[in-house]
Amino acid sequence: MMIDLELSTSLLFCLIPFLFLLFIKTTLANLFSSNKSTSKIPKSYPIIGSCFSILANKERRIQWTSDIMQNTSNLTFTLNRPFGFRQIFTANPANVQHMLKTQFHIYQKGDVFKTTMADFLGDGIFNVDGDIWKYQRQVSSHEFNTKSLRKFVETVVDTELNERLIPILATAAVEKTVLDFQDILQRFAFDNICKIAFGYDPAYLLPSLPQAKFAVAFEEAVKLSSERFNAIFPFVWKVKRNFNIGSEKKIRVAVNEVRQFAKELVKEKQKELKEKSSLDSVDLLSRFLSSGHSDEDFVTDIVISFILAGRDTTSAALTWFFWLISEHPETENQILKEAKAKSESPVYDEVKDMIYTHASLCESMRFYPPIPIDTKAATEDNILPDGTFVKKGTRVSYHIYAMGRVENLWGKDWAEFRPERWLDKDEASGNWTFVARDTYTYPVFQAGPRICLGKEMAFLQMKRVVAGVLRRFKVVPLAEKGVEPVFLSYLTAKMKGGFPVTIEERNGTDI
Repeated sequence: MMIDLELSTSLLFCLIPFLFLLFIKTTLANLFSSNKSTSKIPKSYPIIGSCFSILANKERRIQWTSDIMQNTSNLTFTLNRPFGFRQIFTANPANVQHMLKTQFHIYQKGDVFKTTMADFLGDGIFNVDGDIWKYQRQVSSHEFNTKSLRKFVETVVDTELNERLIPILATAAVEKTVLDFQDILQRFAFDNICKIAFGYDPAYLLPSLPQAKFAVAFEEAVKLSSERFNAIFPFVWKVKRNFNIGSEKKIRVAVNEVRQFAKELVKEKQKELKEKSSLDSVDLLSRFLSSGHSDEDFVTDIVISFILAGRDTTSAALTWFFWLISEHPETENQILKEAKAKSESPVYDEVKDMIYTHASLCESMRFYPPIPIDTKAATEDNILPDGTFVKKGTRVSYHIYAMGRVENLWGKDWAEFRPERWLDKDEASGNWTFVARDTYTYPVFQAGPRICLGKEMAFLQMKRVVAGVLRRFKVVPLAEKGVEPVFLSYLTAKMKGGFPVTIEERNGTDI
């Protein structure tokens, strides 16, 4: 290992003068050619590949790679990374189906993903392949399909909404204070998923907006893990990890805090189980332990994975949704009309019948998917349906953000926010029917054997929040109307700089 480390370090220092000169050249060229299209496949150089184009678009890598694909004939291109590594990006539904279903056994998480996330996720369901994944999937699928879990989720979401979120918004409306609604929604989602996963309430969404230790450590672990993924020279973070310095020292501290805290909760539940023979609570951890899965590392890994999945995805989707409907008041009025019509229904019946709201959320996630890109690694040589050759070990990324912007998939009006594209209206009754797109054209919740187990849970939570908030309040962004916030992506999507809003209480005459 020391030889590899010395070789990597020596190579880096040898390259520094060349990289610096090329960087100056590229920077000057960009300054004097501001009209030059950035949507072309970037130029690649020996050894360093397209690293300067990657650097130049570091802050908008999602948009940049999306733009490139829009200008290719088959919605696929290959990005040459430093030291001969290649990454294929595709927005072609045929390729996506090939990866996620037809040749599922070839396109796996791969060593890069597993190595990058091993500290944090261990052998959790989102970080494994093969028999280990299959076993965890079967166990989890059984638990997610129980009526008791669905009822528990409804209760958790409703309690958090009525006892925490609504009072905070009511106070902000009275006091005319500015809230970062992205932060508020993240706190809401974190409390929910911790209760659902662990039966633990971190009380992150309180009027004081506390810095709960577990929540802060989790956020730090996610952010730094994302930086590992986006590193142009991955061996740099590996060197830092070996020396326990810089960002790698921070991630080690954060991950240790998260895992230690999770294991303490597991031990408490195990102790309770020994004393009672069965657990009264119906959170996921209690379910796994009660059904005989007593290995501490197994249940810790799998529950941390579910917190990661549920923590930022729904909050990201809702953040962009509330911005979009503020830009489209006619859509907001339709949703409000639907929400008021269902106000006396039980929680599940209420959200089940909110067809227009469901379509609006799907349309919002078409533009701003919570996970904009997902990547697999080929375990053997393969050819994609569009003819692209994939060499064994190559990473292939299907670009969900780009797929929502393809004219051939969504029509000439693809750039319009139009929930009606998901609906079919019965002319006689006037009722809407939801018309789903196939999961390989719209893989927001993945597709194939790895399709998201928590999809229905996510929609339940999002529709409950939308109905609960919009019935009483209008969310008003501080940003100028028509100015699109900057879309960022860590492991999940973010709105750069947060989402500052004011809250206005509705009067009784609002539609």
